[in-house]
Amino acid sequence: MTFTEIERRYLAGQALARLATVGPDGAPQVRPLGFRLNADGTIDTGGPNLTASRRYRNVLANPQVSLLVDDMTPDEPGEVKPGWGRGIEIRGHAETLTVDDPPVNPEWFSKEIIRIHPRRIISWHIDPDNPNGESRNVAG
Repeated sequence: MTFTEIERRYLAGQALARLATVGPDGAPQVRPLGFRLNADGTIDTGGPNLTASRRYRNVLANPQVSLLVDDMTPDEPGEVKPGWGRGIEIRGHAETLTVDDPPVNPEWFSKEIIRIHPRRIISWHIDPDNPNGESRNVAG
């Protein structure tokens, strides 16, 4: 399994991620966007008119990406590191696809998507049994 059950629950509770891409000129770009975690451990992102976006062109030129999903840990008893940041960084290979079911808001999300195949996962402050987090390779 690509993600642990705790990581899956965390991702399911989040609506916003930041996708980092690198353009053909070497310039980085980071954009906030919605996402969907798929049953097979891949992640779909997109947006309106995605094929006209710089992030789409960047992925076509260089499919190495990083997706960051994070927030602040609630300052409540029982939480891991209350009041600190927590999250998951997913590094991987992206591909562009056309799907019938856009990952978010089918009324305005285009059917063209970016699908991320995780290769490395770094998580922190989400697992009570491993409060400092972990990093691991999940694909070759």
